[in-house]
Amino acid sequence: MQPALQRRPQHVELDRLAEEVVHAGGEARVAVARQHVRRQRDDRQRRVAGTERADARIRVFHGPTPLPEREAIKRSFNAPPDEDPLRILIATDAAREGLNLQSYCHDLFHFDLPWNPGRLEQRNGRIDRKLQRNPEVYCHYYVYAQRAEDRVLQALVRKTATIRDQLGSLAQVLEARLAELIRLGIRHDTADGLKSDIDKLASDSDRLAVVNEELEATRERQDALRAQIDRLRNGLAKAKRWIGLDHEHLRDAMSCALEMLGAQSLATLPPRPGQPQRFALPDLDQRYGADPTWAGTLATLRKPQDESSAPRFQRTLSPLRPVVFEAPESVDESVVQLHLEHRVVKRLLGRFLAQGFVHHDLSRAVLATSGDPLPRVVLIGRLALYGPGAVRLHEELLSVTARWIDPALRKSPLSPYAREAEARTLELLEQSLAPELGRQVPPTVQLSLRAGMAQDLDQLLPYLEQRADAARVDAERELAARGAVESGEMRRILEDQRRRVTDQLERQVQLDLFGYSEEDKRQLSADRRYWQRWLDNVDGDLEREPQRIEAFYQVSSWRVEPVGLAYLWPTTG
Repeated sequence: MQPALQRRPQHVELDRLAEEVVHAGGEARVAVARQHVRRQRDDRQRRVAGTERADARIRVFHGPTPLPEREAIKRSFNAPPDEDPLRILIATDAAREGLNLQSYCHDLFHFDLPWNPGRLEQRNGRIDRKLQRNPEVYCHYYVYAQRAEDRVLQALVRKTATIRDQLGSLAQVLEARLAELIRLGIRHDTADGLKSDIDKLASDSDRLAVVNEELEATRERQDALRAQIDRLRNGLAKAKRWIGLDHEHLRDAMSCALEMLGAQSLATLPPRPGQPQRFALPDLDQRYGADPTWAGTLATLRKPQDESSAPRFQRTLSPLRPVVFEAPESVDESVVQLHLEHRVVKRLLGRFLAQGFVHHDLSRAVLATSGDPLPRVVLIGRLALYGPGAVRLHEELLSVTARWIDPALRKSPLSPYAREAEARTLELLEQSLAPELGRQVPPTVQLSLRAGMAQDLDQLLPYLEQRADAARVDAERELAARGAVESGEMRRILEDQRRRVTDQLERQVQLDLFGYSEEDKRQLSADRRYWQRWLDNVDGDLEREPQRIEAFYQVSSWRVEPVGLAYLWPTTG
């Protein structure tokens, strides 16, 4: 884990005069808080008035903000300062969760403080999260140092930070007790006693057991999380070995597919500090004679725009963003990370998957030279296994190598090499494909090889089919094993989820003893109804989903076909 991901907010208590926020209860408090936010917004707007693009430097995020506008605000706020002027975001509690705002922001100002410590932590989590660029995150709280009510809020902030430092996050039991202490509001005549109660929470000997219990539960969750991370890391390494594809190979394959389309290959862009290597993809739907069906595919690479204001044709003409193959170190919407499941990558690689299906016989041949004294031939075939609905489950390349003999001089058909000689032949083939090693083969040799291609294919094809049959058996066994593993994982996931939902329902019944607002109670009631419906259906899912996964990996058909014939001709004769 990078050091930047372990940093916590530095809670800064600013002892300066701020606009008064009346911490009363119920609707009166909400109305005053809204009025306060409006005054602060107007004051901020006066401060930036007259500056460049002043009207675009401040935005408001609140409950009535439509979903498309919310996404546009988030993109603008996370954009680099030299690309978008929006730098100040005034938000209500509607933005306390579900927003990632950490890309270029590390200062958060609370103009009022929620009495529920969980909500306070959620607010800070908008910028105190993974991929935060700044070494430290600052969460500012405006208080009156002389007012008793604000001293209670200071105690609440300190207690929230203490619990978080001890437990890593707010414990549910302690969070509920904090919320219960201030459920009835903060009154001037009881402020000192309330502050004392908050300071003593989880500090007395009778609370120590609760803290230890929460700490032990947190340690268990952390241990389980570490074990899960290790399993995922091992699975990723195994997947990389299984696929046998790294970033460099993927770039080369995409460049080759682009050249097959008659377009330019990926172009390397100048590096930027703190960013992975960027590449430029040609605009395939804008060039002369382009395929218009690429417009929808390339839309994933274009810069997102505000759909409420930008015309549709303008959004389709926005420039393509640079692409990267390694994950950026921070939230960065100026680039697009490409991977095997990205629409652009899948369509380009589909050019290779389609090769061999467009012809009924051998589709391509290669003639190369090598420093080996013997002429050699390599037949390359492709094995494909299909499941229900013609879904491609497995695909691999197979090869048969042999010493090439002129058909006029052959006394018997070509015979494949043994394992060691085959490995040597494939090594020579890979070396011969380097551009700097290529040499011209005499025209007479080319004519002789071309004349014997059909005969060479007929003699080597039975050996390719034998190897394909053996490879098919191995692939079916591995697919069945994978289906059994994934089926078992799905069953465990559903069972674990059922246990967590059941525990959460029981815990909510206990937490009902603590005070909650009417809004919180409505949300808790809606959660319970949803979870109960889920529990009513989970038994059927436990029976259907594992069976569906195992059936998905059952091979229903397969085929093998030659896709290439390569000749290695010695440079000596």
